[in-house]
Amino acid sequence: MTLDFDLCTNAVIVAAHPDDEILWFSSVMRQAEKVIILYRDFWADPGIGERRAEAISNMPHPDVIWMEMTEAGSFGCADWSSPTISSSGLGFTSVATLRDLKSRVVKALPISTPAAPGPIRRAYEANFKESVERLRPLLDREMNVFTHNPWGEYGHEDHVQCFRALDMLRKEIGFKLWVSNYCSDRALPLAQRYFQRQPVSFMRLPTNIPYAREVAQAYIDADCWTWDDDWCWFEDECFMEAPLGPSMQDQQRHLLPLNFFKA
Repeated sequence: MTLDFDLCTNAVIVAAHPDDEILWFSSVMRQAEKVIILYRDFWADPGIGERRAEAISNMPHPDVIWMEMTEAGSFGCADWSSPTISSSGLGFTSVATLRDLKSRVVKALPISTPAAPGPIRRAYEANFKESVERLRPLLDREMNVFTHNPWGEYGHEDHVQCFRALDMLRKEIGFKLWVSNYCSDRALPLAQRYFQRQPVSFMRLPTNIPYAREVAQAYIDADCWTWDDDWCWFEDECFMEAPLGPSMQDQQRHLLPLNFFKA
């Protein structure tokens, strides 16, 4: 099933981390009016903020808005085999508590080792609130907003949070919110909750692989490309209007054609 209008009209991409915009929205990015990226620094990788700044300064897109927020360090903190949705994204397991404990121990040692500045749960919750407040004035009812899908592509807690923030703003502002068909084995348990009884309408767009490689090269040159060096883009991407919530149905049959990969 396809949609009968130009999906890229008034298109805005909202991505969590630098390079997400070209990994998951490569068919849309070149035509997008704006690209909004949330995060800059990450305590576990000192210096990545400066390297990301270099890459973004060489980005072949005329309007990139960079929020320069600080990552909480949430990746791997959720239970992806049986994920719990929370008010700020996903619920965390004891992994977050163990990271907090390790950071406190590291800070007490007379060595220079990266450590979280505070509790990861607290930072994650604060990032949700900051994302909502800072994105609100940049969005309007006429936009087609593209962002991470509800299961975070390969299963990233920040990606899920970014979607949840925009889903809240969609209900408030009224723009159309679009998510892609990327999914990994790790994220599949959460993705399955969004399967529907009936097929959904979606738009299939050809991936702009030369442009994707050009953007990726800016990150590679700045030594901040975070994905696999041998990543090959799919030939096309499918986008559907974001579901209003997970399905509570026992029989879940349809989502959309998946760009499925192993993370």
